[in-house]
Amino acid sequence: MADIVIAGGGIGGLATALGISGNGHRVTVLEKWDDFTEMGAGIQLGPNAFHALDRLGAGDAVRERAVHIDELRFMDGTTGEKVAVMPLDGAYRRRFGNPYAVVHRTDLYEPLLKACRRSDLIGLRPRSAVTGYEQHGTRVAAVLASGERVCGDALIGADGIRSTVRAQLLGDGEPQVSGHTIYRSVIPMAEVPEELRWHAVTLWAGPKWHFVHYPIGGGGFLNLAATRDDGADRAVAGVPVERAHVLGEFDGLGATARALLELGRDWKTWVLCDRDPVERWTDHRVALMGDAAHPMLQYAAQGACQALEDAVHLGDLLDCDAADFPQILQKYAANRRERTARAQLVAREMGRRLYHPAREAAKARNKMLASFSPEQLYDQVAWLHGARNFATGG
Repeated sequence: MADIVIAGGGIGGLATALGISGNGHRVTVLEKWDDFTEMGAGIQLGPNAFHALDRLGAGDAVRERAVHIDELRFMDGTTGEKVAVMPLDGAYRRRFGNPYAVVHRTDLYEPLLKACRRSDLIGLRPRSAVTGYEQHGTRVAAVLASGERVCGDALIGADGIRSTVRAQLLGDGEPQVSGHTIYRSVIPMAEVPEELRWHAVTLWAGPKWHFVHYPIGGGGFLNLAATRDDGADRAVAGVPVERAHVLGEFDGLGATARALLELGRDWKTWVLCDRDPVERWTDHRVALMGDAAHPMLQYAAQGACQALEDAVHLGDLLDCDAADFPQILQKYAANRRERTARAQLVAREMGRRLYHPAREAAKARNKMLASFSPEQLYDQVAWLHGARNFATGG
């Protein structure tokens, strides 16, 4: 039995704790905030996320809270034209072995947290901000803001896109600002006209903007997320913004989409950031996972999914003696690097080629997407949604 320290108590950190403790290791999760909680709104979960959650013992609990939607819809945001639809019914589930669902972030986080609290092998420490690490021989210590050292046989940096563990391991500076601003709101479904209560993830694409909405909270709420390619050059996270400002950012939005956007209130804004893929995720007994290793834009809806995959694969590999951890961590990084890098780059490309084109480029996009049959659309996402072997994506 080894002692593993995890920096970060978000979705990735808790999932990693479950994956590693499943092989009999003791785990300490260090969270900087006063409590273990998750902020934010909606998350889309592909079948690959549920394959991972099943391995972690949390799949059924998340399914119970999730909204199992009927289809993914791609709409022309200016004309209102339905461009392409990916059905998520029996054929999709038979092919990929699990549903595609949407959840509020807490509906994913809380089952992971409860599973961690049930484990005698997992210790959860709030108010424990990690500022760096030290290594001495076969031991590594997470250095806390208080000056305390929390020691173990390995340290996993699951502390997000601005990871302090990554800062020491790579020293590659701040994340890359995408130039895209997103506005988010969650409203009660009771306030949505019945004819607009679609059991779908719907994306309206326009010139340098797009608008996504879907039900969460067991269908009791509607998640709204409107993104503008506005050249923003400064990172912003969760800042309240006036409703009038949001409505003024999406000129040309068609009538139906506009009606949905106008329902939003208590809007908050973020400027999206990511990083380029990197070769190095490890430093002897230290490794990165999730957003600390491969932060990606939201456009492929795979950020949380890839973190869950990391957690399962890392847990599988740490079924070994602590003396082997440096080599095992290198193997984990080598096995996961290509798949996550592809997801990072595809997410960027989707924003550029699918979500934000204008004029002739938008017409060409519509023609291309409309030409795909449902089976051909499944083929396009199979490398992501169909993954069960998280070392290879196969």
